[in-house]
Amino acid sequence: MVIERTFSMIKPDATKRNLTGAITKTLEDAGLRVVASKRVWMSRRQAEGFYAVHKERPFFDELCEFMSSGPTIVQVLEGENAILKNREVMGATNPADAAEGTIRKLFATSIGENSVHGSDAPETAAEEIRYWFSDVEIVG
Repeated sequence: MVIERTFSMIKPDATKRNLTGAITKTLEDAGLRVVASKRVWMSRRQAEGFYAVHKERPFFDELCEFMSSGPTIVQVLEGENAILKNREVMGATNPADAAEGTIRKLFATSIGENSVHGSDAPETAAEEIRYWFSDVEIVG
């Protein structure tokens, strides 16, 4: 059994629709435990820093504008194979392609407004967690 931590974000489209509790419950029902969580309204600069890996992509400006348009919930999740589990629970980026019962199938409205973000690898998880949380804020 590999217990690991991953980063999860509930995006502005979902917080605007009061889906924070429903999404968190879906994550917890899947066996993931929230060990850190806070509500932030990221600045444009924070969005650009967080999504810097996409800087050369054509959707970068639109993504940063969207992510700084309203509050988000940033979280650290813990559990057995948490990175893979979180990605399975989130579902495909395009909600039309997402499996039944996944967060994106249930709550996303489009590819761009897909309600959640989750780390894709251990290195990414560590980097994204460090971006938003200090060690004392993670209380597993």
